[in-house]
Amino acid sequence: MRALRAASNRTVAAVAADAGLSVPYVANLENDRGNPTVGTLNRLAGALGTRLEIEFAPEDVVSSAPVTAAIPSSLVRMSRSPRFRRDVHALAEATGRTPAELTPRLLGALAGVAELAGREPTESDCHRLLDALLLLTLHPHPGG
Repeated sequence: MRALRAASNRTVAAVAADAGLSVPYVANLENDRGNPTVGTLNRLAGALGTRLEIEFAPEDVVSSAPVTAAIPSSLVRMSRSPRFRRDVHALAEATGRTPAELTPRLLGALAGVAELAGREPTESDCHRLLDALLLLTLHPHPGG
């Protein structure tokens, strides 16, 4: 939660206000203190431009849902840069999404790629991944 909030350059107070919660309560949740209800988590997800998903599955069944990777600090730092904001706006315009809804999805996707690499990416790595996504989105190959 903190990584999503920080990556979108939002304060605890702004997220708390959007979710209709108190600042100390949200701060405690970010510090792994508290026991939020599903309703509270849903409100926080909405305030962060994401959605809450809860899944029950048998222990012996491997889920086909993607694993949500933790957002590395290098990616959080990169997401605060003017270049990242400019690129998110370009991707949002090209895909018909808003920057607010695209940012958490983009950070999650980049974090997933970083997790597959088995190490925390550098900011340069993050920019290269973002450049590849921009290339695919803004300049699709003519043959499909």
